[in-house]
Amino acid sequence: MDVVRWLLDGDPAIRWQTLRDLADSAPEDVAAERARVAHEGWGARLLAIEGSDGLWDGGACFPAGYTGGEPGQPWTPTMHTLQTLQILGLDPASGAARRAVALVAEHGRWEHAGQRYFDGEVEPCINGRTIETGAYFGVDVGRIVERVLAERQPDGGWNCEAENGSVRSSFDTTIDVLDGLLEYERATGGSEAVREARRSGEEYLLERNLFRRRSTGEVANPAYLDFAFPYYWHFDVLRALDYFRHAGAAPGERMADAIELVRSKQQPDGRWLLDRIHPGRVHFDIEAPVGAPSRWNSLRALRVLDWWDGARVPVN
Repeated sequence: MDVVRWLLDGDPAIRWQTLRDLADSAPEDVAAERARVAHEGWGARLLAIEGSDGLWDGGACFPAGYTGGEPGQPWTPTMHTLQTLQILGLDPASGAARRAVALVAEHGRWEHAGQRYFDGEVEPCINGRTIETGAYFGVDVGRIVERVLAERQPDGGWNCEAENGSVRSSFDTTIDVLDGLLEYERATGGSEAVREARRSGEEYLLERNLFRRRSTGEVANPAYLDFAFPYYWHFDVLRALDYFRHAGAAPGERMADAIELVRSKQQPDGRWLLDRIHPGRVHFDIEAPVGAPSRWNSLRALRVLDWWDGARVPVN
């Protein structure tokens, strides 16, 4: 089948990124399609359910009144929703984005200790994602950046358990921080300290071929081989490769096994399936069910392979 045409039959969030990354469309056509994210489809639906206090589901990391006991993790609060809007590509210059983010900045407080939302809290996995969305939407998140730079582990990455004494990095936290630092660098120009921290986090992942234990070469976590969307705080191979593509990294042999995994998952019709949905409460399904063709996975896999094969220049 014509996979690009199939992608262009999807939500505006899929269409504008397909036009930009796979169809070589004119910038004005890409911008016009991107503008629709705020008014149609998934983006418009998420914006419409922001509370009058600026929060989604009444909380920053957890819903208002959340006491646990639900399957998985609730994905409806502000942090996860802002990340989804950023992945959808909501134009940060749009009136809808400016209104939404201004409300979060004014009223958002972390459940940890009542910190202002864009001041971050104590866990680098949360702070990395807050840096990413804050920088993307034009908020000054420099103070959080300083904190995560100081929290790098001796092995080069980050771990959310650092406050509890961990001295080893994790794949999940490291990719969260890398995504944040990359977006901060793009938004502000960054600094040598930010670039050096990104290089060390990248090296942490590359030393492990993006999914293996450094000590044994075994798969670190079978879930890393499943391509999920939305991915929230979770690591997987496709997310990691899309980070390196977005960062403009040079393809290297330490990514080769991960690339072959992506190739192996392409179906005979040219598409990729949705391997996993991280369990938990959602506003609505973006992609379902598991095992069905996935526009998000297909879009991301195709642009990763284009980058790897040298067919296109990574997009700034």
